[in-house]
Amino acid sequence: MALSMMSSSSCFLARKMESTAHGPVMSTRSSSSSFFSGNAAAGSMQESLKNAAAASSHVVQRVTTTTTHTRKKIVMMTSEFEKTNPYAEELKQTAAFISQPGKGILASDESNATTGKRLATVGLDNTVENRQAWRELLYSAPGLGNYISGTIMFDETLFQSSRAGVPFVEVLKQQGILPGIKVDTGLQPIDGTDGETATQGLDGLADRCKRYYQQGARFAKWRAVIKVDSEKHPSTTAILENAHGLARYAQICQANGLVPIVEPEVTLGPGDYSIERTAYISEKVNSHVFRFLNEYNVILEGILLKPNMILPGLDVPTPPPEEVARYTVRTMLRSIPAAVPGIHFLSGGMSEEEATLNLQALQAYGPSPWSLTFSYGRALQSSTLKIWSGKEENWKAAQDRLVALAKANSEAQLGKYTGPHPSPGGTRILQALRLGGAGK
Repeated sequence: MALSMMSSSSCFLARKMESTAHGPVMSTRSSSSSFFSGNAAAGSMQESLKNAAAASSHVVQRVTTTTTHTRKKIVMMTSEFEKTNPYAEELKQTAAFISQPGKGILASDESNATTGKRLATVGLDNTVENRQAWRELLYSAPGLGNYISGTIMFDETLFQSSRAGVPFVEVLKQQGILPGIKVDTGLQPIDGTDGETATQGLDGLADRCKRYYQQGARFAKWRAVIKVDSEKHPSTTAILENAHGLARYAQICQANGLVPIVEPEVTLGPGDYSIERTAYISEKVNSHVFRFLNEYNVILEGILLKPNMILPGLDVPTPPPEEVARYTVRTMLRSIPAAVPGIHFLSGGMSEEEATLNLQALQAYGPSPWSLTFSYGRALQSSTLKIWSGKEENWKAAQDRLVALAKANSEAQLGKYTGPHPSPGGTRILQALRLGGAGK
């Protein structure tokens, strides 16, 4: 049994590495490489891809050499969806770029309604001007591109510009950061369940993806929320509904040039359910999600995963990072194929320091087949917003805090974080689920 599993894993790794070893293939359409053309970031991106391709070539050579006594060549099974998709190689290249070592994603895709709630905590009104200023502060922070490879944006923000008239897409491009876009339109209750939800947004999604790609977005996000407790949640209905939605969304995105972030969030909430319970439910949810992704022939090398770390309910004492990491990595190994290039964990209510320490602890369980990194929203923005508070004189200090937090998480992803943390201590940063649409 063990020998069979090793042989299967070796062949699977060889297939993954062989696809990378051929090097980046330029699409006939605008690719991530051309997105950075004329930019200082282009050289470093191309160099990193070349290095990855060279390393992959050696791995393929070793794997194929050890398997020549059983088969002479590796059989590549490719779906019609992948073979006929003009974006296929671009999708893989974009996903690999975003998942590069030492970098993560800044999640700034809060809806207008949610952003308004955040602004209200520092005494600011929910106006277009305040939302624009807040996002400009984030995107223009000097040095942010050293630690962030992609930024998820909301529909309004993708089409906005800085006060100087520079489109936000261009502001990010100048930092070497790929723009992404939230494409779901919010949560709705599933009838007949006890507060479980499904995600809306499939209607008209293809047309929206075309428009977002034309504007400069190169990846997308769709959030599915799975309710968990110690007894009956989640229901099979909720798991299957959300797994289907994630798979169909991912296929539509890939058909239109956007790398889909697949986010099956087993959400942190009240209750005394154990860390073992969260691990079990997360494995079950992930297995259904990838079953549906395969049913829809989604190109796994062209997606990113954004799961929860494995945490117990809020009524249970907070476990140490080593315990969180042990359960989290085990869950990923049991349920996530090696073809996925990057697992970008959500902060999911963790404090800013907790999110960094848990990310650092994950790296001790490597090497892993994927990049274990971050896609943080509140864990990068919370103290940044408090420092700014809408005051021009606080602009630089707030940007310095954002970059310091991004740097800390970059170091944690590399397993090199030593502290002290820019925002030490702190409490969980929780928010209630909001139903009823995207809140435009």
